[in-house]
Amino acid sequence: MEGLSVAQARKSENAGRQAVLQGWVRTRRDSKGGFSFIELNDGSCMANLQIVADGKLANYETEIKQLSAGCSITVEGELKPSPAKGQATEIHASRVTLVGHADPQTYELQKKRHSFEYLRTIAHLRPRTNTFGAVMRVRNQICRSIHDFFQEQGFLYIQAPIITASDCEGAGEMFKVTTFDLARVPKREQEVDYAQDFFQRPAFLTVSGQLEAEIFACSLGKVYTFGPTFRAENSNTSRHLAEFWMVEPEMAFFELSDNMDLAEAFLKRIFGDVLTKCPEDMAFFAEHIEKTTLSRLEAICNSEFVRLSYSEAIALLESAGRTWEYPVRWGTDLQAEHERYLTEEKFQKPVILFDYPRTIKPFYMRVNEDGRTVRAMDVLVPGVGEIIGGSQREERLDILKQRMAEQRLDPESYWWYLDLRRDGTVPHSGFGLGLERAVQFVTGMTNIRDVIPFPRTPGSAEF
Repeated sequence: MEGLSVAQARKSENAGRQAVLQGWVRTRRDSKGGFSFIELNDGSCMANLQIVADGKLANYETEIKQLSAGCSITVEGELKPSPAKGQATEIHASRVTLVGHADPQTYELQKKRHSFEYLRTIAHLRPRTNTFGAVMRVRNQICRSIHDFFQEQGFLYIQAPIITASDCEGAGEMFKVTTFDLARVPKREQEVDYAQDFFQRPAFLTVSGQLEAEIFACSLGKVYTFGPTFRAENSNTSRHLAEFWMVEPEMAFFELSDNMDLAEAFLKRIFGDVLTKCPEDMAFFAEHIEKTTLSRLEAICNSEFVRLSYSEAIALLESAGRTWEYPVRWGTDLQAEHERYLTEEKFQKPVILFDYPRTIKPFYMRVNEDGRTVRAMDVLVPGVGEIIGGSQREERLDILKQRMAEQRLDPESYWWYLDLRRDGTVPHSGFGLGLERAVQFVTGMTNIRDVIPFPRTPGSAEF
């Protein structure tokens, strides 16, 4: 007999094959005819596979009739066309083996509907629910599409360090890394003596792999990093995590227009792949979570993104004829209400904003000839607002030094970053996409804590 997944076994062309399946029981019901119907799921797809277990099986009374939700089993038998509606096949069992019992009195998912908030407290079991199984399959597909897209475009995958001494964003919201006994931190003249610490200097968990990616882009051309990043921001909103995943491409000899072209093609690729390769899961989200998710993704894949300067956007918002919760004026960052107006009402499609005021953007963004703006870009999508942020990087050494001085950054901490502008500098660009924000947008899930396996938030690091 051949081992198959539930996803494989459900295909009509596999009817007639002898197969072995393994997974977890969702339900069991007994028939008056002396046999049982068992719904089996192994996580390979949304739907279950029906098992028909005859009462003549040796362990029918002792084990099969005792099966309940959560039990793990191995099933051997023949796949046959199913007379039941909505399924192409079912398996007629020649043997059902109990692998692991789940007590129906204590199993958390036994005929109970829990809130998403409660399911976060049992993160070890929530992947067995329909919603979180679907989320993880879609997340997996997005990850695969990210790698496929960049590999096909000739990018090299670079692993940026998780421990760093540099603050890419300059915001200071970083987790410190130390081996000090916090009850006895060594000091010298009232200051922490980092010379006695493991790295002999202050070290942190990274907020971005961008700066390191720039190193490799300035040697290898086109690269991307994809890994965990961290923010020590004490925020308990539905859009913030302390640990999340970022994909950050960096390209030598790319100017801002090239960067925008790549970002648009990238989003269309991952959204299109989800639609074509996860149809069952996406149908579930459209039915149970967000009814517009399919049409929204299809519209993005078929649209041409609007490109709009920050100054033009401010003018449109000022003339919109409405009162904003956050007043609009040139020089301030746009809020979600402004971004959603542009994408959902004004243009009804994605918008790429560019050329932001230099005073509200990080030091590494290239200053425009007007001296007031930088070559920043944000990709905004309907329903969410910003989903990608990026820029052309400042490749001119003298201006980069000025920008660092403006933001009170110590040049000694970025000596290697400045060296890139001394030794064969080139125009280069990049952007960042938060994986969880992308999964949240695709699935319609309202809380970002429900699209990552184990959410890390203030006061929450149990699993």
